[in-house]
Parts: sequence; C-alpha cells; structure tokens
Amino acid sequence: MKKRQLGNSGLEVSTLGLGCMGLSFGYGPAAQKEDAIKLIRTAYESGVTFFDTAEAYGPFTNEELLGEALAPFRNEVVIATKFGFKDGKPGSGMDSSPIRIRKVAEDALKRLKTDRIDLFYQHRVDPNVPMEDVAGVVKELIWEGKVKHFGLSEAGEQSIRKAHAVQPVTALQSEYSLWWREPEQDILPVLEELGIGFVPFSPLGKGFLTGKIDENTSFDQSDFRNTVPRFSEDNRKANQALVGLLQNIAGEKNATPAQIALAWLLAQKSWIVPIPGTTKLHRLEENIGSADIILNESDLTDIQTAVAKIEVQGHRYSEQGQKMVNR
Repeated sequence: MKKRQLGNSGLEVSTLGLGCMGLSFGYGPAAQKEDAIKLIRTAYESGVTFFDTAEAYGPFTNEELLGEALAPFRNEVVIATKFGFKDGKPGSGMDSSPIRIRKVAEDALKRLKTDRIDLFYQHRVDPNVPMEDVAGVVKELIWEGKVKHFGLSEAGEQSIRKAHAVQPVTALQSEYSLWWREPEQDILPVLEELGIGFVPFSPLGKGFLTGKIDENTSFDQSDFRNTVPRFSEDNRKANQALVGLLQNIAGEKNATPAQIALAWLLAQKSWIVPIPGTTKLHRLEENIGSADIILNESDLTDIQTAVAKIEVQGHRYSEQGQKMVNR
C-alpha cells in the first residue's frame, strides 16, 4: 500500500489506517480475541501501518489487544491512542486535566507494550481545561520521548489554533464522509493553512455507506447506533438515496459502494487518511482495495452534482453526543 504524510509533520502512514474501536466497543459484542488479533495482523500484512485505538474503547481492552497484536512488528507501525474521559469512560464526562493526561499516557504505554505513543489525541475538547494547558502537557510528554505527535479529535477551529500555537498538531481526527461533509466548511481550510493532517473516522458512515444496512436492519442492544438519530428506521429509509448513488457509481467502476466512498475521501486531499474499521476479514480486504481505485475529475464532479441533490436525514449523534463535538 502507498503511504501518505499527515500534514507537514513528517509522520508517514499507510494510505488507509485501521480503526480498531469496533473490535472491542461500540458496535455490539466484542470480537473474539484470537479473531481480532488475526484481523489486525492481516491488516499489517496487507500494508496497513496505521492503527487507531483509545483508552475509552472497552475501556482499556482495545489498547491491550493492539499491544499484543502489534508487538511482533511494533517498529514498523504507527499507533494512535487517546485521552480525555474520566476513568476512560465517555459516559462519565471529560477530564483533560494535566494529571489525568499524564496518567493516561503512562498506562497506555504499558497496555500497548511500547516505549512511545506515536500519535496522542485529545479525544474530545474539555471546556473546563484551557487548550493551552492540554497542549502544554503533551509538549512535555514529547520532550520526554513518551509521545511523538499530538492530535485532536472533533475539535473546532479556535481549539485547533490554540493548541497548534503551543505544540504543533500533527492530525485532527473527526467524522468525515459522503454523508457528513461539515468539515469542508471551516475545518479543512484551517488544516490546510496550518499543515495538519486529517484522519476521518466513520468514513463509511458507521457502516451505512456499505449498502448492507436498511430500514429493516436490527442492531444488537449494545450497539451505539441505536442512540443515533440518523439510524432511526425512518431516516435509514430516507437515506437509502445516497447508498443508491454509490451503488450506481460502483457498478460503473467494478467496485463496491464502500470502496467508492473511501476512494472519494482519498481524492479530496493528499493529507487525508481514513481509518475504516471492521471485524470481518473480507471487509478488511474490500476496504484496502479502495486505495487502488482512482476517481478522476469527471467522476468527482459527477458525484458532487449527484450528492448535492440528496439531503441526508438525522443528526449524527444523540443530543448528549452533539454537545461534545466541534468545540
């Protein structure tokens, strides 16, 4: 797989990364450990060198999983993890206090079986802790060699600028896909101006853009999509128009809707690195195949024209979740 650089940082990663959250958290029961390790190692063998986790995924179990799975080739991969929630539990609220950030770093190093965190994100902006303080602690961790690069997740323009002024931000991780394009308005221009890379999570719309979800789909009771307005039965039915568009384009390109959705993201900027996640080996192979699909200017114009006629229905988070994004 080809490589990309995240902004001006010099951090080189595979064109596609692997979002590992779903192996342990968020989308129903956790995968069996042996299956999860096999998937992570298959991704590496297929050229993926960028792996994303967080203390909150489990909590803690996802970092432990990655630590074990990636140990044989630790020096050949880039591992990103995150801090920002009280006791690693999103439901408990945010905590980016300096003492908490340091504890998360120390504990993550142990769970990941490593001596450095390649990319350390603030998971969500904490309104109770000045961004300058957050960036300052991460800067100290970088001086100490425990962290290599600083990242933010779901941060707004002013938070990005404040952080970057203290410690250069290597990457912003936020949701971005054909069915959530808000970052194009204010965020992408700021990232380009400051030389910051962009790591879209949920690049397949939490699975919706694969074409495998419709109004009749039922989710496990522990699947967080049950709380997402965009995944209500009525909205899933209404949003099929976007999937239909992808299916039509995929047919012309001898590809799948998921591959077109990922190829579209890759075509937006050379410093964008999506991190699709999956628990299935055949989906992993499918996603990796998107890196070989080239959409030309005519293709991108056709997609833009068609998508402009479709209004996606439903918020992407619950009311509580909406309060924690784009700060």
